[in-house]
Amino acid sequence: MTSLDLLLSRFSTDALAEPAPAGDVLEAILSTAMRAPDHGKLRPWRYAIVQGEARVKLAERVVASMKRLDPDVAPAKVEKRFSRMSTMPMTIVLGMHLRPENKIPLLEQELAVGAAAMNILNALHATGFGGVWVSGDVAHDPEFAAEMGFPAPHKLAGFLFVGTPTAQAKAPTRRPVDDYVARWTGAPAVFGADA
Repeated sequence: MTSLDLLLSRFSTDALAEPAPAGDVLEAILSTAMRAPDHGKLRPWRYAIVQGEARVKLAERVVASMKRLDPDVAPAKVEKRFSRMSTMPMTIVLGMHLRPENKIPLLEQELAVGAAAMNILNALHATGFGGVWVSGDVAHDPEFAAEMGFPAPHKLAGFLFVGTPTAQAKAPTRRPVDDYVARWTGAPAVFGADA
């Protein structure tokens, strides 16, 4: 498989089981973040790895955040979120170590975090693992972010669920790119996907 074929075959999945990457393999996967585009070389990404018994603690904090944000949150939603957060083989909490006073715009700092996370997802796939990037209301809760080690002005970009894809992990059909590309010739570009 060529490198391009590898990228074209990647897909997100939460159908994950043990094992998650560990040791030198995990270090290499996380090191791909250091190759992300990063205007100003601020390296604004931070990763909190959650495994083992800490998964239940994370799930409890997530549930507390959900109830703080919406006291009337549906019990089924709470149960589903607790189950996912407490059973994934590994969760990588995606932190954004932001520097509002820096000359690099915050948007560019946040985009660098996203690019680094995508490198990690690609590296997971390249090493036989899988993952999915999730967010939700909790990822935007400043109190929860602070509990995870990211007090304001820092934030969360979400969570990567990581593990070994199970038989239920199926790649969706890849859409053709044509509707998302246009040749600019002087007039505003028009895209088929927006029609």
